[in-house]
Amino acid sequence: MWYTELYETKKRHRRATGLSKYRDKCRNERGTTQKDMVFSSLLFVFFFLVVCYGVYAFAKTNRQRNVILLIFSLIFYAFGGPPLLLLLCGVTFVCYIGALLLAGQHDKGVKKSLLAVTVGACLAVLVIFKYTGFFLSNFKAVFGIPEVIPQIALPLGISFYTFQLLSYVVDVYRGEVEPQRNYFLLLLYAALFHQCIAGPIVRYADINHEINHRTFSWQDASVGVTRFAVGLAKKAILANGCATLADKLLPTNAEALAGVSAGSVALGAFCYALQIYLDFSAYSDMAIGMGLMIGFHYKENFNYPYVATSVTDFWRRWHISLSSFFRDYVYIPLGGNRCSVPRQIFNLAVVWFLTGLWHGASWNFVFWGLYYLLFLLLEKFVFRIGRQTPTGGKAAVRRLLVGIVVWFGWILFRYEDLSLLGTAIGTLFTGGGNGFWDLSVTTALVNNCFFLAVCILACTPVVPYLAKKLRSLGETGINTDRICSTVCPALLLLLSVFSLVGNNYNPFLYFNF
Repeated sequence: MWYTELYETKKRHRRATGLSKYRDKCRNERGTTQKDMVFSSLLFVFFFLVVCYGVYAFAKTNRQRNVILLIFSLIFYAFGGPPLLLLLCGVTFVCYIGALLLAGQHDKGVKKSLLAVTVGACLAVLVIFKYTGFFLSNFKAVFGIPEVIPQIALPLGISFYTFQLLSYVVDVYRGEVEPQRNYFLLLLYAALFHQCIAGPIVRYADINHEINHRTFSWQDASVGVTRFAVGLAKKAILANGCATLADKLLPTNAEALAGVSAGSVALGAFCYALQIYLDFSAYSDMAIGMGLMIGFHYKENFNYPYVATSVTDFWRRWHISLSSFFRDYVYIPLGGNRCSVPRQIFNLAVVWFLTGLWHGASWNFVFWGLYYLLFLLLEKFVFRIGRQTPTGGKAAVRRLLVGIVVWFGWILFRYEDLSLLGTAIGTLFTGGGNGFWDLSVTTALVNNCFFLAVCILACTPVVPYLAKKLRSLGETGINTDRICSTVCPALLLLLSVFSLVGNNYNPFLYFNF
């Protein structure tokens, strides 16, 4: 079938260059290797971060600190492919020049033209590197041409830094921020290793002041260390554990998937849902924590989305920086909700088509985005669900329904191969010839029930609530703040190290970005 051919073509495209081969080695069933420069690697935690912040501590001025951060950020990004470091610098330079020209221009027509050229150049780079293979593979599957698909490797983190730079240029155009006149400071903003490869999408306006005028606070540093330790534990212990279960119960190869039951698909999708949240939020936690250690204050990126009472509420809580980007730079400029109903539907369709495509150059991501569009339209125009949060039993029912919607959505998200996606969905509803339950599902549940319970708790505000209550004991004479700020991070770090040592399975989910 055409979609099988498309998937195979895409796989060959990914493996065509040396960098792509390196990336594929990191994406195989063993997960990332320990030499990869990701936040959850021992190389990063015990060498890169220690050396970077150790050198940083001896700097006397913010200028010196910025130079140190820029050098280490470029080294960090170079681990994803040294040649593509030039691309990051080039895109940043285009936005640097574009913003300066915009700030110095008063003619509205010329300003719009400059904005269009700058934004178009950035998007062109993103499209070329991320979507050329996808578009041409589809074209070849339908028309048989071109015979050869260009072999273009995907630069790691290109979607994140492109969106950050686009927001900077647009904000300069709107007059909301002053243009950065030092290219290297703008490059620092784009390449800052805290958030360059895994987000959140940090807006220039949010950290502009702190680039030149940030101050160090022991209180912030303590909170940052704790936040980093929590994020590392979420990733190394919980997310990686859920990934192991998801890969076993909901495999991504045809032979293994053909042998699973409906219960295996259902439980595997549940484990994958836990993995996705714990992994994504963990990287945001670590980014926020590392920023706090040296005076950067990044906004929250996840707010316990799995307790949402509507799909709309879910997307207010999930990947907040991405949702707000599409709202402020796509949805509102298109007209938002200040227009006719057909126009609103069109605006939402554009946003969710782009949201899906942003997550990966594959049809399953597009379907995933349009899947959410359907439910958002139902909530907005049919059920007319407002912002008011329900209580009691009504809230519980709505959380359950939203949970089912999100759970099924992650099945769409998991399979780039549409034939495998069809097999997984077919097995879920029919058993796929293997029944609706089997011993492997029971065994997985029994052996991992306590682990899954901990993961579920980590997806809710229960732990922060208990921590707040624990801190309140300080009023009774028990110094719980000192315990929480010293013992807990050390314990979490120790457990994370134990989990990472000798474990080659450390999947990194951001290669599509």
